[in-house]
Amino acid sequence: MKDTSLKTYGEDVFSERAIRERLNRPVATKLLATMREGKPLDPTIADAVAEGMKNWALAKGATHFTHWFQPLTGGTAEKHDAFLEPTGPAQAVQRFSGQNLIGGETDASSFPSGGLRSTFEARGYTAWDPTSPAFIKRHDNGATLCIPTAFCSYNGETLDMKTPLLRSIQAVSRATERLMHKFRQPKAHVDITLGAEQEYFLIDKCFCMKRPDLLQTGRTVFGAAPAKHQQLEDHYFGAIKPRVLKFMTEVEDRLWRLGIPAKTRHNEVAPAQFELAPMFESLNLAVDHNMLIMEVLRQTAERNDLVCLLHEKPFEGVNGSGKHCNWSISYGGRNLLSPGSNPRENAIFITFLLAIIRAIEMHADILRETTAGAGNDHRLGANEAPPAIISVFLGDELNAVLDSIEKGMRDEGKGVREGGRGMKLRIGVDTLPPLPKDTTDRNRTSPFAFTGNKFEFRAPGSSQNCAKSQMVLNTIVAESIDALCDKLDAMKGDFNANLQKLLQAQVKAHKRVIFSGDGYSSDWPKEARRRGLPNLRDTMASLAPLKDERNIALFERYGVLSRGEMLSRWEIGMEDYHRRIRIEAGIALEIARSMIRPVVADEFSKLATAIGQARKDGLKVGIRGLTALSMKLGAGLDDLHVKCDRLERALARGRHPDQIAAMEDLRRTVDRLEGLVDDSRWPLPKYREMLFVY
Repeated sequence: MKDTSLKTYGEDVFSERAIRERLNRPVATKLLATMREGKPLDPTIADAVAEGMKNWALAKGATHFTHWFQPLTGGTAEKHDAFLEPTGPAQAVQRFSGQNLIGGETDASSFPSGGLRSTFEARGYTAWDPTSPAFIKRHDNGATLCIPTAFCSYNGETLDMKTPLLRSIQAVSRATERLMHKFRQPKAHVDITLGAEQEYFLIDKCFCMKRPDLLQTGRTVFGAAPAKHQQLEDHYFGAIKPRVLKFMTEVEDRLWRLGIPAKTRHNEVAPAQFELAPMFESLNLAVDHNMLIMEVLRQTAERNDLVCLLHEKPFEGVNGSGKHCNWSISYGGRNLLSPGSNPRENAIFITFLLAIIRAIEMHADILRETTAGAGNDHRLGANEAPPAIISVFLGDELNAVLDSIEKGMRDEGKGVREGGRGMKLRIGVDTLPPLPKDTTDRNRTSPFAFTGNKFEFRAPGSSQNCAKSQMVLNTIVAESIDALCDKLDAMKGDFNANLQKLLQAQVKAHKRVIFSGDGYSSDWPKEARRRGLPNLRDTMASLAPLKDERNIALFERYGVLSRGEMLSRWEIGMEDYHRRIRIEAGIALEIARSMIRPVVADEFSKLATAIGQARKDGLKVGIRGLTALSMKLGAGLDDLHVKCDRLERALARGRHPDQIAAMEDLRRTVDRLEGLVDDSRWPLPKYREMLFVY
């Protein structure tokens, strides 16, 4: 298996090796410079690249090509065109030009735009992103060449996730170069990296086909908790069941062929929940790969008669699923979030650390917005995931270091390994002592935690495109780095002394966002309120920062999103939220009335008949039990009728808070009835089946 995986790794990617094999040296050199270093693409090489890419794809069995892009739906999109072009009656050639490669036109009328264009303005344009290599997507009857692209409207407004992400990478790269210049570091390439851990559920397909709620919404709107679920904590990191392991092996084989470095697989906390984690990659590529990971998970599950659920909360009462985004930044190949081996490197590390802390403290609202969604509302702050309050976890040792910086003193505590009590802790590039490396325990309750050489943003939901959170993180960090540079520019005198004063001031100004305690604690929201930290608990509140003039000005200043693009994302988020809630409410009402109510009514009727017959026969035993059960079913049936009518009225009024409340109320009634009705007659597969039967 090891030899096979090494031989096939990346075989379906137009990789550097394929580029060198299919393109002449000058063309390959120019293309690789764009891919590796982000240099502008030379348009004169487009035809040569297209010809080489076409020949490579044809050799792989491809018959079509597509511009693969990420619209504001949060998923991916593609329109396939054949290489085949007729040249005469019953004659054709296979053609793919530089124009086909660089750009394409598609119908954008049905993609969300948030008011950026009218519905009748149908044109949308795709533009090749050469920094993310083309790849082959295989299906049972052939293969398609996929070209990662950006997507914009006729007037140039972004209609996708990729374009703002690429802009944000440029913004944080420029800011990083500026700060590194102040440390007299030679100009080098900045690389933003991401490792996105993907959580998901697997259930047998036969169960899903009997659950209209799963089919239409990705989650169960009804379902009573089984006697055993995750209380014993025996599923986490447990032995992987053979059927699941077969699925995972197939997933990895497909991902490895796509050059996706899937590294880790394991059981997660909840039954039927699992995780896949890849190695770190350059951010733009990592985002594309995560979208492919989700697609491969779903498709491979289908081929194995399973269903992969990527919803953040498919099952009530057990843990939901997230997408932990591990973000870092490097300069010239050195990770700037890793404590260095000399004073200069450690001074750089502390400066970047505080720039990021400042970014989170000042812009927590817009970072929280990136995790908004109907699915994630069930998860954030539900004692299973990071709370909706954005805070930073550093660990005891780094907390001690920052405390010493703030006080201007060196302490004997764990944070500083040398020097005595009462000595000044100076931040000059020649005096900062060695810092501990990765000695901090993890805090799973923190939404934004430092984990040794990276920050782990744990709040994004499992179904979400991580481009959004990473785009915002890049932008606010760029602003924060530039703000520190501006302050240093305004200070006269010795650089080391100025840096000492600046960092000391930054700790004092922004330390309120640092929290090392239990984010699940009921005391934390009170403490966060005292500190003045925002607590945007649901999607409606979380989307509001997109309309904040301060945030709009920030993203306009860095050229990441225009005012119109910011406001469009607010409108798209609101529309998506309302539609999802309405769909959930509609399917809940349909299931309750057309599947649950008839079974309960029939069960009640049979009981009533049995009671009447027993009394007619003069039986003395069993009457009490039958009567008690019939009364519970009768009361439940009446309650079901009332709750269904209430949900119907809420749907008619169109107010989503009423719909949510009515759905939750109806669920309580249905879940009680699940325990009363004959198990063989209950119309929906139960949690104890879906979560444990493979």
